[in-house]
Amino acid sequence: MSTTAELLKGAAELFPGEVVTSAHVRHLELPYGAGRFALITLDNGFDHTKPTTFGPGSLANLNVAIDQVEKEAADGDIVGVGITGKPFIFAVGADLKGVELLKNHDDALAIGKGGHEVFKRLSGLAVPTFAYYNGAAMGGGVEVGLHCSYRTVSKALPAFSLPEVFLGLVPGWGGCALLPNLIGADKAVSVIIENSLNQNKQLNGKKVHELGIADAIFEGADFLEQSLIWTANVLKGDVKVERPDVDRGEAWDQAVARGRFIADSKVHGAAPAAYRALEIIAAAKSGDLQAGFDAEDKALADLIMGGELRAGIYSFNLVQKRAKRPAGAPDKSLARPVTKVGVVGAGLMASQLALLFLRRLEVPVVLTDIDQERVDKGVGYVHAEIDKLLGKGRVNQDKANRLKALVSGVLDKAEGFSDADFVIEAVFEEIGVKQQVFAEVEAVVPAHAILATNTSSLSITEMASKLKHPERVVGFHFFNPVAILPLLEIVRGEKTDDAALATAFGVAKKLKKTAVLVKDAPAFVVNRILTRFMGEIQNVIDEGTPVEVAEKAVEPLGLPMSPLVLLELVGPAIGLHVSETLNRAFPERFTVSPNLAAVVKAGKRGFYVYDSGKPELDPEVAALLKQGDVVLTEEQVRDRVLDAVAQEIGLMLDEGVVAEAQDIDLCLITGAGWPFHLGGITPYLDREGVSQRVNGKPFLEAGVASVPA
Repeated sequence: MSTTAELLKGAAELFPGEVVTSAHVRHLELPYGAGRFALITLDNGFDHTKPTTFGPGSLANLNVAIDQVEKEAADGDIVGVGITGKPFIFAVGADLKGVELLKNHDDALAIGKGGHEVFKRLSGLAVPTFAYYNGAAMGGGVEVGLHCSYRTVSKALPAFSLPEVFLGLVPGWGGCALLPNLIGADKAVSVIIENSLNQNKQLNGKKVHELGIADAIFEGADFLEQSLIWTANVLKGDVKVERPDVDRGEAWDQAVARGRFIADSKVHGAAPAAYRALEIIAAAKSGDLQAGFDAEDKALADLIMGGELRAGIYSFNLVQKRAKRPAGAPDKSLARPVTKVGVVGAGLMASQLALLFLRRLEVPVVLTDIDQERVDKGVGYVHAEIDKLLGKGRVNQDKANRLKALVSGVLDKAEGFSDADFVIEAVFEEIGVKQQVFAEVEAVVPAHAILATNTSSLSITEMASKLKHPERVVGFHFFNPVAILPLLEIVRGEKTDDAALATAFGVAKKLKKTAVLVKDAPAFVVNRILTRFMGEIQNVIDEGTPVEVAEKAVEPLGLPMSPLVLLELVGPAIGLHVSETLNRAFPERFTVSPNLAAVVKAGKRGFYVYDSGKPELDPEVAALLKQGDVVLTEEQVRDRVLDAVAQEIGLMLDEGVVAEAQDIDLCLITGAGWPFHLGGITPYLDREGVSQRVNGKPFLEAGVASVPA
């Protein structure tokens, strides 16, 4: 049996690029004569912008520090041991860069065992141990503290989570076994399953304390000092830490059942991580921690060698890294300053855009529309939203007043836009209307102003074709709801110049959006793929497959909502319009559903009614449907839909709509909320063999979002 040190040395050889975390031990005298205390500080030598992580080298350093304090504790030289982090960061878990490199199950198992062997030594020392969560703590950072006897947390701590299930893992260094035994199964399910699957929701310091994860909470300014005073009082017996008994009866089983319900509603059985975590939580009811740790090791190794985790890490890297360096963006030095923004239109979309520009750029924003009532309504919407932010404490009164003063509305474009640097239109989706609007705007704006369009499917080149300066027109396509979905498709028309494009990317960055450069092709990226996807669902319904079978067929993808619920959100009329646009461009692949046209003509908002609280086919819609007699199974529907999507993505890449398959995935994750465990979509299509079947080759090279060969 290899020692922990040997285990970690072997693992470290697999991770040559690890940013290694040191574990410094210093000694101090606790207040009130409580005795000599050893404090371990985790620090990777960088500031807070490079958070501390645990790879094998880092675990080895912590192991050596524990060797030292273990001897001191056994010799009676110290009364306790504490562990804390560098300023603003406690520790944010395992080093994922290393996980990507693992090629076999034994190496993956060693990572799980290595973490457990080191962390559990903290609970085996001859003196009490204390974790001081001074800053961001995630994954293994949270877990190292769970192995300690006591925990304190800073009120200033902004982010605390066990995000593993979100990425396709389980909390594998004690989280699944220890947390339910500390705070009860129900609260543990909320942290491990519910928060993870809710877009990796974070806890703040106050919530960590309320949940009972931390025994005490102190202000951020003198957090460590107050934690040490509290520690002295605990060691002297002046402070008694009382924790409520954990209910190991029916409540535990109900909590696990609730976790399964959450997992089913989010991933529909399509991703294994949540279910593996729940199995370990269920077994932890016995209180046998070592059995729990062994189960975590096995689950961790199995998942590391599975496709979902590799796709999850791929997604994480797209969102964290590729999104910050958009492929094909021009040199940012070409960008022009934007000191005033014009918005043509004052409807809901235009008003949402005005609010976003106002909040992020903090420059004057002017709305125009065809009558005063609409203009007033648009400005009124922005004011009301700022009042909501004020009510929630997100802005103070001074900031609210300043923002309100910056937004205005006028009827006359010349008056509103004569000194605007960036004008965006969000008017009716009809090429003639948009051409007319741009002609009117071009006549009154300065020569350097950028003209942007929020069109979801129309040609930028055609829209700019009648202008004197088509080179300053750029597509700037947002996704609804504007405040929530990060994606911004930036579309280059045939004549768009680098300065216009660079300015668009500069503005996107200030808006905190994920910008992807897209060629001027019908419906760009997200809407083209979604329309093909939805179109195939619509086709099988038109041909005769029951609505519920067609909907259920794609459940295993674990998408945020079913196709027809998505259609309701988008609006059937917009869905029909985009399918007509694409049908004109690619009639051999994009159909216009007569049933969808009938639903739109009847003025229906969607296919469903929600009288029982659940979606049920609207009887009036059912009466409108004219179906054929070809009935497919769920599997047949799924194959058809996935084949269609794989074909469309292959064609888009051939056309150069985006630089690489990675950009397609980034668009689907940030613009349509497609899951991390799919990697957007192309890793899933590769994994299921669809890409090979349809296009004769995978989208991604082996090892990019899969286990390296």
